[in-house]
Amino acid sequence: MQLYCFGESGHSYKVALALALAGMDWQPRFVDFFNGEARGAPFLAINPMGEVPVLVDGAEVLTQSGVILEHVAARSGRFGGDTPQARREILRWLFWDNHKLSGQAGPCRFLMNFLPASKRPEGVVPFLQGRLRAAYAMLDRHLAGRDWIVGDTVSDGPTIADLSCCGYLYYPEPFGFDRADWPHIDRWLDRIAALPGWRHPYELMPGNPSDRA
Repeated sequence: MQLYCFGESGHSYKVALALALAGMDWQPRFVDFFNGEARGAPFLAINPMGEVPVLVDGAEVLTQSGVILEHVAARSGRFGGDTPQARREILRWLFWDNHKLSGQAGPCRFLMNFLPASKRPEGVVPFLQGRLRAAYAMLDRHLAGRDWIVGDTVSDGPTIADLSCCGYLYYPEPFGFDRADWPHIDRWLDRIAALPGWRHPYELMPGNPSDRA
């Protein structure tokens, strides 16, 4: 399998991490996002949405991180939930993450770290940070007294709900998230990072801010 990605992309990291933790045979294919590759005709022929991640698995070309995560879970037989109820709960958290957590963290982090201050729309960063604080609080409450987003104890193991929601939370660039402020999230991130095969996003995928420094 080939994953079109770049290191700074939290949505790509979700998929790369799932592939790595599942022990699947895959290779990253670097997309030079910051120099416009995702907007060029060759890439748009692969994904007309002009976004990463894209997973090419034989004849299948899959886009959108939630869809790809579900595919990885189905192909590997891991992280997908053991019952219909668990699978519905996983979907609930995938949708929540893309709307409430990653959907806010991605733009906020981009504006704060990868866009010149003179080009940042006034008031947008504080607005996004406010929405993110509400999402962090929601996730922190949910993780109180449980080890995984779906599944109460360590023995239940993580699902793609965990791998989706953690996608942006390991990055070092500031965007309004401090692990010390959210103790249950902090312990959960440590738990995921202790899984065999875990790697930091800048170790797992090519491309990081130092390449453009």
